[in-house]
Amino acid sequence: MNTPSAASLAHQLAPHGPLRVAINLGNPVLARLDTAGGPSGISADLSRKLAAQLGLGIDWRIFKKADESVQCVRADEADIGFFAIDPLRGEGLHFSPPYVQIEGAYMVRNDSLLQSNDEVDQAHNRVTVGAGSAYDLFLTRHLKNATIVRAPSSPAVVNVFMAQQLEVAAGVKQQLEADAQRLPGVRLLLGRFMVIHQAMGMPAQRSEPAQQFLNSFVEDVKQSGWVAQAFVRHQIQGAAVAPPGYPAHD
Repeated sequence: MNTPSAASLAHQLAPHGPLRVAINLGNPVLARLDTAGGPSGISADLSRKLAAQLGLGIDWRIFKKADESVQCVRADEADIGFFAIDPLRGEGLHFSPPYVQIEGAYMVRNDSLLQSNDEVDQAHNRVTVGAGSAYDLFLTRHLKNATIVRAPSSPAVVNVFMAQQLEVAAGVKQQLEADAQRLPGVRLLLGRFMVIHQAMGMPAQRSEPAQQFLNSFVEDVKQSGWVAQAFVRHQIQGAAVAPPGYPAHD
C-alpha cells in the first residue's frame, strides 16, 4: 500500500488551499483571543502545528458557540474544528481520538440545599447551560425532572444564572471556579457530573488517509508530551491529557 505524500495529504485534508480552522471561544480552557485579537490557546496551537506539518497557511473561522463551529465543519466550510465528542454531533463529522478531558460541574448559591450532583435532577430545580454545548447535549439526555434553561452561550451561563435567580448553573469546571472566586455567595458542588472528551474533527467526506493522518497527529501530540506542555504554557489547571484511543460514549 502506497503512503500518500505530504502534498497529497495536504490536499486531502485541505482541498481548498489553506487549512480552514473553526475555533470555538465558548470554552476558555481551550481557546481565547490574544491581545491582538488573534486565536490563542491549545486549539490554536494545535492548528498551527498541524498546518506546519502539512506546509499550509491557516484561514481562521472564529465562533462564540460550539454548535456554530460544528455546523461550519459539517458544511465543509472549515477543514478542522475542535469539539467535545458527543453522539448527536457524529453525523457529518469524523472525530479524532480525544486529546483533552475536561470536567463539567454544577454551581449553586451558598444557601442552596443541594450538596451533591445526584440531587440536582429534581422538578423544582432549573439548570442553566450554554445552548448547543456538549453540556447541554448531555443534560438534555440525562435530566428527567429538572428544567433546562439555555443561556445564549457557555460564557453567558453564570450571568443568566444570577439574573434569573436560577437554582443551578452547569458548565466547564474551571470557568465556574473562576466565576465563584469573583462572585459572592456561590459555590460549586463537589466532583463532576460529566467528563468532556475534546477531540479534533473534520468533515466526514474527507478521505480515509486524511482521517488516519489526523488520528495519528492527535495520538502523537499526546504521547510526545506536547499537550501536557501546552497546559503549562497556557497555565491551564484541572484538565487532563486524554488516554490513548477513543472513549466510550456516555
